[in-house]
Amino acid sequence: MITLIRTRTLEALRTDLATAEMEAENARAEADKCLERNGDLVDHLTHADDVAGELRAELAQSLRDAARVEGELEALRAQSLLDTEDRQALRTLLRVTRKQNQRADRVYALFHRGRLHSVHATSEAAEIAAEAEGAPRSGWTTRTPGAALPPACEVIWRVQPLPFGTPTP
Repeated sequence: MITLIRTRTLEALRTDLATAEMEAENARAEADKCLERNGDLVDHLTHADDVAGELRAELAQSLRDAARVEGELEALRAQSLLDTEDRQALRTLLRVTRKQNQRADRVYALFHRGRLHSVHATSEAAEIAAEAEGAPRSGWTTRTPGAALPPACEVIWRVQPLPFGTPTP
């Protein structure tokens, strides 16, 4: 019986050993599968980390580009305002030029002691020219229409409107 027990025990141990070896082989195969899956996961994680790094770099570049474009937009807005002001100034200059280019029907002659001194577009311009030559700043009078002019030698400075096409006195 002792021998039988030992044989039975040995047989049980051999069966347990075979079962354990099979389970170990299954566990190794399962471990290999897990390692393979984990290796794939590690590869996927590494790839995902690389992609995230690239996306961060692209985001940083996009933010820099957006800041640059925003600066350019502000400059263009300012330039647009300047262009609008320039156009308004040009319109004003064009209006003034058109008014000045309209043909005047008379000129204002400045006489000094009866002799022609200069010709001006306005009587104010003639008076300013006379004052620059030493004429008093006040005392300018206008001749009433139809009244006789005093003799030229009696008047030091005189502004006289002259229509175009008429001879000067």
